[in-house]
Amino acid sequence: MSITIVIPAYNEAPVIGNVLADVIPGMQDLVQQVIVVDDGSQDDTATIAESAGATVIRHRNNQGYGAALKTGIRAAETNHILIMDSDGQHRLDDARRLSQAITEEDMIIGARENASSSPLWRRPGKWVLGKLANYIVGMPIPDLNSGLRIFRRDVALRYLHICPSGFSMSSTMTIALHTRNYTVDYRPITVEKRVGSSTVSLKTGFQTLLLIVRLAALFDPLRVFLPLSLILGAIAVLWGLPYLLLGRGLSVTALLFFLSGVQMFGMGIICDQVSQLRLERYE
Repeated sequence: MSITIVIPAYNEAPVIGNVLADVIPGMQDLVQQVIVVDDGSQDDTATIAESAGATVIRHRNNQGYGAALKTGIRAAETNHILIMDSDGQHRLDDARRLSQAITEEDMIIGARENASSSPLWRRPGKWVLGKLANYIVGMPIPDLNSGLRIFRRDVALRYLHICPSGFSMSSTMTIALHTRNYTVDYRPITVEKRVGSSTVSLKTGFQTLLLIVRLAALFDPLRVFLPLSLILGAIAVLWGLPYLLLGRGLSVTALLFFLSGVQMFGMGIICDQVSQLRLERYE
C-alpha cells in the first residue's frame, strides 16, 4: 500500500524540524513521500522542512488549514493519504498504527482519548457541534475533527469541492463519508500538548456550526426540514384546536403555523432532490 503524509504548516519553524526528524525516519518503511504545505508562513518553516527532507509546497498567502490540505491531497500520487498536524501534537506510534491498520476502510480517524484537555471555553461549543453532527449522520462520532487520519485519496478527491478552506475541513470529511455510507473506522490516539498557541477562535467555532448546518442541507436535508415541519404542524394543531372546539373558527395564527409547516416540508423535498443531483454529479 502506498501512502503519502500531508502536513499543513503555518509559522511552525520552532517545531516543524523536530516533527519531521521523528516522522520521516520513523515512517520510511510505510510512506512513499512526506509533503509539507507551507501556508504562507512568515518564518523559516519551509526552509526547515526542506532541510529535513520533506517535499515542500508553498502558498504565497495564508489560505487556511483546509486549503493547505487540499493542495497536499491534489499533489499526492499515492493510493492513501495520512494527514497530521505540524505542531507536535501527534505521536509517531499513533501515525504508524493508523497506517498499518487501514485495509479495506475508506478512512480511519485517530480518536483523541484525552481531547477533554482542550480549553474550558471551547468545550460547550464542541459538545453542541458533536451532538449536531451525531444527529446528521445518525450515529455517535467519537472524534469529529481529529487532525490525524488516513484515507483513500480517490474518495477525498470526490468531496474536495465542498470542503472549506478553514479548520472545518476535517469535520466536513467526517460527515461527508459517514452520510455517503463509506467505511469509516476510529482508533484511539493520545495527543501531546501543542507547541505554540492555537489559532482556533470563537469565530472558527461559529463557522463550523454554520458549516454543519450547510452540510445537513447538502447531504440529508430531510433530517433538518422534516422535523421542523412536524414541529410547526404540531404547534398549529395545539394552537388552533381550542378555537375549533369553542366554535370560534380557525385561528389565523394556527393557519400561519400550518402553512409554514407545509412550506418547510416542500423546501425539504426540493433540497433533497437538488442534493441528490449535485452529489451524483461527482460520484
